[in-house]
Amino acid sequence: MQIPVYMDNMATTPVDPRVLADMLPYFGTHFGNASSKTHAFGLAAADAVEKAREEVAGLIGARAQEIVFTAGATEANNLAIKGAVQMVPLGAHIVTCAIEHKAVLECCHTLEQQGVEVTYLPVDRYGQIDLDQLAAAITPRTALISLMAANNEIGVLQPLEDIGRLARERGVLWHCDAAQAVGKVPLDVEALGIDLLSVSGHKLYAPKGVGFLYVRSRKPRVRLQAQVEGGGQERGLRGGTLNVPGIVGLGRACQLGREEMTEEAARLVQMRRRLCAGLEGALGPLVVNGHAEERLPGNLNVSFPGVDGTELLLGLREIALSSGAACSSRTSAPSHVLKAIGVNDDLARASLRFGLGRFNTMAEVEFAIDRTVAQVECLRDGALAIEERV
Repeated sequence: MQIPVYMDNMATTPVDPRVLADMLPYFGTHFGNASSKTHAFGLAAADAVEKAREEVAGLIGARAQEIVFTAGATEANNLAIKGAVQMVPLGAHIVTCAIEHKAVLECCHTLEQQGVEVTYLPVDRYGQIDLDQLAAAITPRTALISLMAANNEIGVLQPLEDIGRLARERGVLWHCDAAQAVGKVPLDVEALGIDLLSVSGHKLYAPKGVGFLYVRSRKPRVRLQAQVEGGGQERGLRGGTLNVPGIVGLGRACQLGREEMTEEAARLVQMRRRLCAGLEGALGPLVVNGHAEERLPGNLNVSFPGVDGTELLLGLREIALSSGAACSSRTSAPSHVLKAIGVNDDLARASLRFGLGRFNTMAEVEFAIDRTVAQVECLRDGALAIEERV
């Protein structure tokens, strides 16, 4: 077992060696620009991009021409939300949720400053929305629903089929940030009625700096205003020279996800349950944040009462963990996700997110249990000693 142990796969995943192997030729021999279709170098790059587009589409039940390559889910979210709203008359309305990723929430805040009305749905103690509240929030001016598939901090899965059915009944577009879910749980855009879907490659064992946006092309055809303009690439929706090596890697990662997802998810659930049971067996009842079962296979977000989360992280240098979203790690404020599900500030600050992934082993899980238990007990004993002296 290699130290430190990496258990922060919600923040990013390592590139799968099989993905890297497919990418390497496109840094060297096949270096052409995919838009240069007048010679063999460009044509080889263009063929590789289209092959990857087919693999990406296959993972989510889409058609290849509905895939727009981006630099990641943040860009895809911006294109989906801003692009959709800018295609409708002034006075548009968006429905989203209190625990969305900052990439969605910040888009909505910006649009609010431009006169767009935004409704932020609350969630229950598990982090799931209430469908009746969603239905009540939709008005004749609602241009878009933006609700994620799985939360990046607590791993909870939203009722996707029900959201899609409601969006269809009301004739409202549904954008789904699926950065954490694609490649980990089955997602079919046709079956779920998703109109726009955002994904980052680095969450599913592809490299950083590449992702995609699915844009429905029929029933209904979704129209977007481009946010990055340039050379007309990606059907004019996203200008700029394509990241061919990254796209090739993303395509291979999606192929692996489609082929191995079921078996991998079962293994991760087994490890997650062992991790939770091991911690509780030694430390007593813990607060598991999010739904016990309706969550990502490898996600365990747990609060340790009576312990400072920062001190706990500092004492677990041998294990790569986080206390929340990587993009919010510079702030000491309690997680907006944990606050939304009713966790108080002290307990929120006592929380850790374990993100198990493809390359974790049961031996690493046992190591994490032993080290976490020892550190929590040490911190609790220290706090008790201070109280006794006082």
